[in-house]
Amino acid sequence: MHGSIQLAWRALAVFAIGACAVALLAAGVWLLWRRLRSRRVPRRAPRLRHPVVLAHGLLGFDEILVAGVRHDYFHDLPARLALQAGAVHCPRVAAAGSVVARAEELAACIRALPDRRVNVIAHSMGGLDARYAIARLDLRSRVASLTTIGTPHLGTPLADVGTQIGERLGLRRALELLGFGLDAFHDLTTARMAEFNRAVPDARGVVYASVVGVARARRHTHPLLLPGCLYLRGRAGENDGIVPAASQRWGEVLFEIEADHWAQIGWSKHFDAASFYDGLLRELRGRGL
Repeated sequence: MHGSIQLAWRALAVFAIGACAVALLAAGVWLLWRRLRSRRVPRRAPRLRHPVVLAHGLLGFDEILVAGVRHDYFHDLPARLALQAGAVHCPRVAAAGSVVARAEELAACIRALPDRRVNVIAHSMGGLDARYAIARLDLRSRVASLTTIGTPHLGTPLADVGTQIGERLGLRRALELLGFGLDAFHDLTTARMAEFNRAVPDARGVVYASVVGVARARRHTHPLLLPGCLYLRGRAGENDGIVPAASQRWGEVLFEIEADHWAQIGWSKHFDAASFYDGLLRELRGRGL
C-alpha cells in the first residue's frame, strides 16, 4: 500500500513537470509570435489622391542654409508629409513681392508640375497668392483644394499701422532705392484686402478650407511675436501674433490650433506641427482629395 502511494505521487509529479514544460513552451511560442508580429513592416498608409504644394508666406523661402544646415520654411515637414502625399512640392516665390507678382510665380510653378491636379496648403500670404492664382490666373483646373493656415484674408491691423509709419518716415522710397519694395505689406492692409476679396471670388470646383491659429499663452509665444500679439489682442481679439483669428477664416474651418504664426509651420518646440500636419492630410484624404 505504501509503495502504491509513492508511485502515485511520482506519477503526479511527472505529470505536473510535464504540464509546466508544455505551458512554458506554449508561452515561449506565443511571445515569439508576438515579437515577429511587431517586427512586420507596417502597411503603407493610404495616400492622398493628389500631391501637395506647400506655398510659403511673406519673407518666406523654400529652404534656407543656417550654420551649414538646410532648413525648410515648413520646418522639417516636407519629407514627413511625402509619406502620405506621395509627392510634396515647395515652390519659391518673391519674398516681398506683391500678391499679383507672387501669384504669377506660384501659378507658373504649379503649371510646370507633372501632376494633373494638386492640393495646395498655404501659410500666411501664400494663401492670398494661391487664391489669386486660382481665380484670376486660370489655375482652378490644376488645384483640387486650397487650405490656408494663418492667412490674413481680411488683412491685419499690423500692416495698417506698419505702412502708415513707413510712409511718415519716408521708408518706402528708401527701401525702393535698395531694391526692396513694400507692395507686399500694403497688400496685407485691411483696406487692400477688402478690395481683393471683391475682385477675387472663390472658383467653382476647388475646395476652400482654412486653419485658424491663436497664441494664447505668453510663455509659448515667440518673443518677437509677443508685441504684435498684445497689440492685436486689444484691436482685434485673438490672434497668432501677426494675423487676427477672425481674418484667418476662409471656406470651411478645419481646425483651430493654439500656435503662433511661426509655430504653425514648425518653428516652435511648444507646438507639435508634425502631428498637426499629419492630421490635416488625413482630413484631406478622408474627403477624397
